[in-house]
Amino acid sequence: MKRSVLTRYRVMAYVTAVMLLVLCTCMVFKYGFDTGEGLTLVVSQIHGVLYIIYLVFAFDLGSKAKWPVGKLLWVLISGTIPTAAFFVERKVVREVEPLVTDGSARPVQV
Repeated sequence: MKRSVLTRYRVMAYVTAVMLLVLCTCMVFKYGFDTGEGLTLVVSQIHGVLYIIYLVFAFDLGSKAKWPVGKLLWVLISGTIPTAAFFVERKVVREVEPLVTDGSARPVQV
C-alpha cells in the first residue's frame, strides 16, 4: 500500500475531528446561549462535506488494508464521536504502518 493512502486518511481524520469539536462548540452556543445560529449552520455543512471525504479515504484505506467489516465500521463511525477520531487515527497508523511501502525501487538480486 502506498504511503499517500495513509497520509490522506490521517489528514482527513484530524480535520474531521477538529471540525466536529468546532461544531460541538457552536451547538453549545446555539442551544445554550441562543447565539450563533448562522455560524452553526455553516460549520455543520462544512463538517458534513469533510466527513463524506473522510468516509471515502477511510474506506479506501480499510479496503487496501483488508480490514474486517466491524473494524471498518468503527473507523468510519469514529468521525461522528467527538475526540474519538484522534484516538482511532493513532491506533490505525500503528497497525497500518508496517503495510506501507515506500515506493523505492529495490535492487535486482542476481
